[in-house]
Amino acid sequence: MHVAVCIVSFRNPDDIANCLGALARSSHTDFDVIICENGGEAAYAALSQKAPPQLPRGQVVTCLRAASNLGYAGGVNLAMTHAAAADAWWILNPDAVPEAEALAQLCARLAIGDCGAVGCTLRVESGEVESRGGRWNRWLARAVSIDHGVPATPASRTFDEARLSYISGASMLVGRELVERVGLMREDYFLYGEEVEWCLRAISAGVRLGMAAEAQVLHHQGTTTGSVSDVAKRARMPVFLDERNKLLITRDRFPKLLPFAAVGALVMLCLRFGRRLAWAQLSYAFLGWWSGVKNQRGRPSWVDVG
Repeated sequence: MHVAVCIVSFRNPDDIANCLGALARSSHTDFDVIICENGGEAAYAALSQKAPPQLPRGQVVTCLRAASNLGYAGGVNLAMTHAAAADAWWILNPDAVPEAEALAQLCARLAIGDCGAVGCTLRVESGEVESRGGRWNRWLARAVSIDHGVPATPASRTFDEARLSYISGASMLVGRELVERVGLMREDYFLYGEEVEWCLRAISAGVRLGMAAEAQVLHHQGTTTGSVSDVAKRARMPVFLDERNKLLITRDRFPKLLPFAAVGALVMLCLRFGRRLAWAQLSYAFLGWWSGVKNQRGRPSWVDVG
C-alpha cells in the first residue's frame, strides 16, 4: 500500500524535522511525504532548509508553498491532490511523532477493506491518551474524545468502532473509498472541526470508520495554533474558531438541531471558561459562537494570511 503522508505546516520547521525523523524510522516504508507550507515565502525557505529532499531510505519529501494561508483543510486538500495516485493518505499534524509501527498498523486495519479511514491512539507527553477518535454530541455541538486521560498502554481489548463519530485530524489514514464517495475536506471552516464534519459526512454516506488502537502517535498539542491544554492560556484564534465551527458542523450536518445546539454550546462555553475565570477566552469564545450563529465562514479577517 503506497501512502502519501500529508502534513500542513505554518512556520514550524522544527516540528516538521521531528516528525520527519520519526517517519524515517517507520517499519512501513512504502510512502512519500508532502508538506504544504501555509506561512508564506520566508516560512517556505525555512522549511526547505529543514526538510531533506528524501528520507534515508529513499522516501521523497516534497514541500509545497501555498499561495496564501489556506487553513488546515486547504493545506490537506492541496497535499492530497498533489499525491492523487496514492492508495491512501496519512493526514498527520506537524507536531505529531508516530511510533515506528504506527503506519504499518494503520495500513493493516485499512487493508481489511471494511472502513474508509482509520484512527490511532493519540497520546500526550505525560503518557495519557489524548483520544482514540471521538463522539459528536449533536445536541450540545460538542466533540467528546474517547478514552481521554486514560493511560496509553498498548490496547489489549477489541476497540468498539461503533462508538466512533470522527477520527482526529492529528493522525488519520484515509482510503480512496472515503474520498471517492464524499470528496475532500471542506475548506470554509479554515481551522478546527473539518475532520469531524468530513467523518460525519462519510458516515452519512455509508462509509465506516476504523481504529488501530495499538498504533500510537505522540502529539505535542497546539505548537502551531496555540491550543494549549490550559484553557486560560489559549490564544484568540483556536478559541474563536473552535466555538464558531461547532455551530457550522451542526448547521451543515444536523440543521434541524441548530437552535438547540446553539443554546447548549453557549451554556457549555460559559461553564468552561467562566468557572476558570478565563475572561479573555470567554470573550473570544462568545464572539466565535456568535460568528457561528451568523453562519460566517472562512478565514477571519484578523488571522495572519501568511
